[in-house]
Amino acid sequence: MRDNKGFTLIELLIVVVIIGILAAIAIPKFSATREKAYVSAMKSDLKNLASQQEIYYSDNYSYTTSATALGFAQSQGVTVAISAATSTGWGASSTHSGTPSTCAVFYGTASAVAPASIAGAVTCN
Repeated sequence: MRDNKGFTLIELLIVVVIIGILAAIAIPKFSATREKAYVSAMKSDLKNLASQQEIYYSDNYSYTTSATALGFAQSQGVTVAISAATSTGWGASSTHSGTPSTCAVFYGTASAVAPASIAGAVTCN
């Protein structure tokens, strides 16, 4: 009598099906996490920009649209555009190459930058 050791084809197929079901559940969760990370990077960059603008204002008594003058560096994949800057306020928006979302903020008397509607609050769509 032969002593066969190993798995049957049915047992292997059941394991493959279980792994497929787990992968189908896990992959959408990971893509949602990536989207949240991109939005967090955009928000973080706008908050860092706000800090740099206030430092610049304390030295020059006005805000600037030049990221170079601020010494501001964007995160990888994030594009920040300072759209308005006066002696009494400024506004900016940010986008990420990996998501269609946009975040924006404005301070002082600058006109609102969509989707921001409350001064000083970083808002994303």
